[in-house]
Amino acid sequence: MFSLEGSETNIHCEGIDIQSVGAGSQGAAVQSAGNAIQGAAVQSAGNAIQGAAVQSAGNAIQGAAVQSTGNAIQGAAVQSTGNAIRDAAVQNTGNAIWDAAVQSAGNAIQDAAVQVTGAEVQDAQTAINGIRADIEGIIPRNILKVPAHIGTRLKHKLTTPVNIRVEVPDEIVASSRDELDRVKARAIYSDGTVSEKVVDWHTGGVNWNRPGSYQIRGTVCQDHFEFPIAVNRADPCITKWNGRYYFIATNDADGNHTLYIREADSIPGLVDAEEILLLDSDTYPHVKGLLWAPEFHVIEGDLYIFHGACSDGFYYEESHLMKLRKGGNPANREDWSAPQRILRKDGSYLCEAGKEISLDMTVIRQNNVYYAVWSQRQFIPVDTGAWLYIARLNRDEPWKLETDPVVISKPDYGWANNHVFVDEGPYALITDKKIFLTFASALVDATYVIGLLTAEHGSDLLDPKSWTKQNYPLLTSRSVPGEYGPGHNSYVVDDNGIIWSAYHARPGVDGPRSSGIRRVHFDIDGYPVLDLTEDKDLDPRFRRVSTRLVVKG
Repeated sequence: MFSLEGSETNIHCEGIDIQSVGAGSQGAAVQSAGNAIQGAAVQSAGNAIQGAAVQSAGNAIQGAAVQSTGNAIQGAAVQSTGNAIRDAAVQNTGNAIWDAAVQSAGNAIQDAAVQVTGAEVQDAQTAINGIRADIEGIIPRNILKVPAHIGTRLKHKLTTPVNIRVEVPDEIVASSRDELDRVKARAIYSDGTVSEKVVDWHTGGVNWNRPGSYQIRGTVCQDHFEFPIAVNRADPCITKWNGRYYFIATNDADGNHTLYIREADSIPGLVDAEEILLLDSDTYPHVKGLLWAPEFHVIEGDLYIFHGACSDGFYYEESHLMKLRKGGNPANREDWSAPQRILRKDGSYLCEAGKEISLDMTVIRQNNVYYAVWSQRQFIPVDTGAWLYIARLNRDEPWKLETDPVVISKPDYGWANNHVFVDEGPYALITDKKIFLTFASALVDATYVIGLLTAEHGSDLLDPKSWTKQNYPLLTSRSVPGEYGPGHNSYVVDDNGIIWSAYHARPGVDGPRSSGIRRVHFDIDGYPVLDLTEDKDLDPRFRRVSTRLVVKG
């Protein structure tokens, strides 16, 4: 998709929305048809271009408006037809126009932020020879030239990084094995990001009771998870409770009539752990089946499982929860309360049975306030598709909402509308930078994808304006070879502070929905990367490390 040529970068765009933040472009959307650019909008922050809109038809530029701040152009309007600019009106204040129609300050675009001429468009096929277009079915069309530093940033933002080296300190001073084990390796990636990793230090010849210096070796640790870790298990969720890890998921093997739980001392231990029946469609008269998307959540020190269940078929699917009794064992079904339907603030059921459904309820805790987010779909009088809603939860009785539901997302992008209009499966990942809310979209086949909503810390999560939707999915069938229709993921943090994403995908276009797990990386802006496979996460060539150990007295 990218090639660097001298001081400029040629970026080929074929019906792709591009959005970036930071010192470069704040957002860009590019669409092309035939050999003509139909529309482009580019914004950059700092001293760069504040706004630009360019339209062209055929091989000619139909109109352009460019504004920049600082000592740059205060206003310009350019219109052209054919291959030449017919008319131009340019006004500028401060310093004069440099060499191009656009001038910006600082480290922004110096000579020409964007150049599109009739000749370039006409000769596009020749100009793109050096560009790698490895998307299946793509036909290279137009060129948008930007400075190399912007092209590099876009490449780092929009491609998956790979591990390029591993670093450890040249010397480590420690007085015990425990102190040594706290020293981690730093994995460096192609985009400049870093991940800390545990090292298994080999200290067989070290005498910890006597000061001295040793040359030691170590192996960088990496948990291995073969996909799938559980066949016919969708919507997986993992949690840690009282020192042990638990896994639960939708059971596709029996038509969603049961929920099983796994228990282990570690996340890798869950892969081969015994499955224990937790809930079925025969025990309670109001639970007849479609036991979907179970999730663990801790609210005010109590463990709950939120899940979907129906009383009379698909159109009666509703969000429920179960509560673990005080001192109870999560793997013992007798220690869980009966499933209870979620209620609105007026005490009525969340949905009108037979007309609309609710499912995939999750919980966000922010500033000691609990919020529920879920997917809801109306069928009567018209099928509106599935939307994401949010409301504040009652912290003492979390089956009750304290506010009216508010819509925060609709399936408004093409990738969310494959075969069906659906946003579902929300789950929060909260970092020191932002509140991330991933969700799943489209039909649960090979077109299923994972999208992303973000909100700022301290914002009003009940205000739809607080949420920003990324215009491209984080994970698709093209992200990881052999994994089709990835979606409905959740997050868990292990004992080493590593964040893991549990998700489902299909091992083949028509394969069964099956669970997988992968480490969550963070890109140059601190946004989650969900397609960093194990080989990209840690290059096997860099697993062996060595350093000088100084044992202090």
